[in-house]
Amino acid sequence: MEQQNKKVGVGFGVLILKDNKVLLGKRHDDAQKADSELHGEGTWTMPGGKMEFGETFEQSVAREVQEETNLIIDQENLKLISIANDRVEDAHFVTIGFLCQDFKGEAKIMEPDEITEWQWFEIDNLPEQLFFPSAEILENYKKNKVY
Repeated sequence: MEQQNKKVGVGFGVLILKDNKVLLGKRHDDAQKADSELHGEGTWTMPGGKMEFGETFEQSVAREVQEETNLIIDQENLKLISIANDRVEDAHFVTIGFLCQDFKGEAKIMEPDEITEWQWFEIDNLPEQLFFPSAEILENYKKNKVY
C-alpha cells in the first residue's frame, strides 16, 4: 500500500484500576487472532480498541470495554490520562488512555479468539510482556504526565 493512502487511526487503552490492581488481558499468540495492527500478539494489554465513526471518546471506551470484558463502566467518571503517537512499520495510531475506577461486573473472556484470559495485577508488579501502547499508558499514569 502506498504511504499516501494510509490513514492514522484512533485507539483507546483503558486502565481499569481496583484496589491498586490493573486489569490486563493476554493477547492470543497467533498474530491473526490477536487482532492488532500494532503487532501485540502474546503480550498483556489493557481493554481497549478503535474508535468508530460518530462515537464520543466515552462511548467508544464503554463499548470496547463491554465487548471485551463484559464490564459496565461509568462514562461520567472516566479520566483522560495519556495520549501517545504509536507507530510501527505498517500502522499508525493516536492512542488515548483513560482511567476507569467506577465499573460494575466481573471481567469475563468475551472474545476468546483475541484475548485468552483476563487477570488483575498489582500496579507495581506487572507482567514483563506488556503491549507497548498499554505500557505507555501505565508509564504516563505513574509519572502523572499525559504526553
